[in-house]
Amino acid sequence: MPIRSAALGNQTPPQVVDITPRRLLSYAAGLGESHPHYLDDAATTGIVGHPAFCVALEWPVTLMLRDEESLGMSWEERIWGVHAAQDSIFHRPIYPGDRLRTVASLVQIRRIRPGALVLTKFETVDDRTDAPVATSYASSIYRGVEVEGEDMCIEEAPGLPVAAQSAADLTQVPIPIAREAPHVYTECARIWNPIHTERQVALQAGLPDIILHGTATWALAASHLIQRCAQADPTRLRRFTGRFTAMVIPGSTITLEYREPQGDTVSYSVCNAEGEPAISQGIAVLGEPQG
Repeated sequence: MPIRSAALGNQTPPQVVDITPRRLLSYAAGLGESHPHYLDDAATTGIVGHPAFCVALEWPVTLMLRDEESLGMSWEERIWGVHAAQDSIFHRPIYPGDRLRTVASLVQIRRIRPGALVLTKFETVDDRTDAPVATSYASSIYRGVEVEGEDMCIEEAPGLPVAAQSAADLTQVPIPIAREAPHVYTECARIWNPIHTERQVALQAGLPDIILHGTATWALAASHLIQRCAQADPTRLRRFTGRFTAMVIPGSTITLEYREPQGDTVSYSVCNAEGEPAISQGIAVLGEPQG
């Protein structure tokens, strides 16, 4: 079934979530984090949410946009969609006790060679003050799916800063991915798609095996860059983006590659076990500590 470009501009009802220590602790644990910033809620300063936690708030509204009545795709076509890129802007950290409101809007639908590309904008704000907390632009590719109607776009993601070329040596960081990592991330992030956990479904979708969530690879890269380039302070990460360009099979080792930051910008990539770019065109923008 084709995607209907007339769905452009559709916006979900707001999803309001009370942020508990349990939610933030679980997400951090799902990434294998052990830093007190994320796990020691008895510390004087308490804990802060991992910056990538924003995707856990975006997933429920993603599902609202993917229903058959809105886009026109069948269930099988929807679950075979591939998350192609994530670009998140962090206006302030997330803390226990926050009440956050998230909405999603379809801002671009167009044809590409593999099928159809859909760009979704997510806006998470403080439900008490309406102050922005996180804004994300996520693109998804639906392979083999046609577009009904004209290609349409009402908004693009903001332009990315250009990372200055660094003369520093390339740093390579191996990151082992346990076989059960997608299952743990699924439950801790509350982001479920059977291609990440059920091998039979993954094979039926034409994949060689279950694959790690793109947002999990993205979040792991963020963790290591925060540790190495931001003095382990997650409140310094202002923007984090990357294109998901190759699969990560659990039970393998991925490699984060980056050079020391030039000013406030770090360029990075992640290679899978076969040396293919699991994340390409990655940019991290850093700022002063917050909180």
